[in-house]
Amino acid sequence: MNERDSDDVAYKLKNRGYVIVDNEDKADVVLLNTCSVREQAENKALGKAGHLIKRKKKNPKFLVGIMGCMAQNRGSEILDTLPDLDLIVGTQKFHHVPDYLDKISEGKNTENPIILDLGEELGSQNQIRNHNSGQLVQASAFVSIMQGCNMKCSFCIVPKTRGKERYRSIESIIDETIELVERGTKEVTLLGQIVNAYGRGSLSKISNKTPFVQLLEKLNDVKGLERIRFTSPHPISFGDDLIECYKYLPKLCEHAHLPMQSGSDKILKTMNRPYSSARFLEIVNRLRSTQPAMRISTDVIVGFPGETEKDFELTKSAFQQSAFEMAFIFKYSERSGTKAVSLSNIVPTEIKERRNQELLSLLRTQSEESNSKSLGRKFEILVEAKAKKGINMFMGRTRCNRKVVFEGDITEIGTLKYVTIKETSATTLTGVSV
Repeated sequence: MNERDSDDVAYKLKNRGYVIVDNEDKADVVLLNTCSVREQAENKALGKAGHLIKRKKKNPKFLVGIMGCMAQNRGSEILDTLPDLDLIVGTQKFHHVPDYLDKISEGKNTENPIILDLGEELGSQNQIRNHNSGQLVQASAFVSIMQGCNMKCSFCIVPKTRGKERYRSIESIIDETIELVERGTKEVTLLGQIVNAYGRGSLSKISNKTPFVQLLEKLNDVKGLERIRFTSPHPISFGDDLIECYKYLPKLCEHAHLPMQSGSDKILKTMNRPYSSARFLEIVNRLRSTQPAMRISTDVIVGFPGETEKDFELTKSAFQQSAFEMAFIFKYSERSGTKAVSLSNIVPTEIKERRNQELLSLLRTQSEESNSKSLGRKFEILVEAKAKKGINMFMGRTRCNRKVVFEGDITEIGTLKYVTIKETSATTLTGVSV
C-alpha cells in the first residue's frame, strides 16, 4: 500500500515538473513514505531522516519530508527529534505534496518554516489512482480500492494512521484498470486494509453478492486483463460468495492471503479477532475444496501478551493443518496507541525469538514440500522483470503466486508464457521456457 501511495505521489510530482532521479545524492528533495505497523519500521525511518538532515545542514536548500503512517502516528512529536524537517504529511494528504513543495521552494511558507498537515480529508481515497510507470510495460499493477480500517484489532495501529474505511466507486476502479490495460498491464492487485470488506455499510448487496464480489465480477469482464489478485483480506469477510468466485471467475488467481494471526482462540479473543480457529480452518478447507489449485499464505504474530506454550502449540497445529506455503511471521511488537500495550503477561524476548524460529522452520518445510510438487510441471507465468541474479535471467509469477526464475529475453517482460520447472526451493522455482 505504501508503494502504491508513493507511486501516485511520484506521478503528481512529475506532472508538476519535478524529475525523479535514480540516486538520492542527486536529489533536491527526498520524501520518506513511512510505515508504523512495527516499531522497527519507525526507527529505521527516523534514522534515515536523521542522516538526510545532516546533508541539509550543509545545503539549506535541500528539502526533506516525511509522509504516511509514521507521520500520522507521531505527528509534531517527530519534530522533537528532527526539528529541521521541511514537511510532514499524513495519510489523507498525499495529493497536496506538490503544492506544499512548491510553496516551500518558492519561499512562500513564511509563517511557519515547517508544513505539518495530518488532517482528515473527505474523498481522499479517490486521489490514489495515477501510476508512475518507470518502464515501458507495467506487467502487474497495484490498484487502491479503499482507505482506512473499521476493525479494532488490539495490536494494530492502522485505524489510527489510516482512519475509517472509505471506498472508491466501482466505476472509477474499472476506469483505472482499463487505462492500465491499455498501457500493457496484464494483472492488477486490489489493495485495501481490509480489502474484501470493500463497500460494507456503504454499497448495497446485489443478488446476495457483496460489493467486493460485484467488483471482482466487473473486473473479470475487462478485456485484456488476464489476472486479478487482492490483499489484504480479513477472515470475517471471506463469505460464501467470495469463496465461490474462485470457481467461476477465470481471471481470479488461485492464491489467497488469509491472515490467521494465532491458532489459539484465547489469543484471538485478546487480539480482538472476531473468529475462532475452527472457523478459520473451515475457510481454508472450503477454499481448497472449491479450487484444488489454491495456494494460501498468511500472517502470524508470535509472542503476543499472554501467549503460553499451549497457545503456541495450537498455532503450530493450525499452521500445519492449513498447510501454508508462504507466511509473514512477526514477533509481537508493542505499538503505542493500541489496546495491547496495556496487557500484562508479556512474553520474554528470547521466547518470542524461539517461537519465531520454530514457525519459520515449519514454514520452510511446508514451502519446500509444496514447491517440490511443481518439479517437471508446466506453469503459465507473467514475466515481471529481470531477476536479481544471473545473466539473461528473468522473473515471473505463476497464477498461484509462486516466483519463477528462467532464462529469457527483455522483450518478454509483460507477456504470459509457459515454463517447465526443473529445480525447486522453499522460495523459488527455476524453469526453462516451453
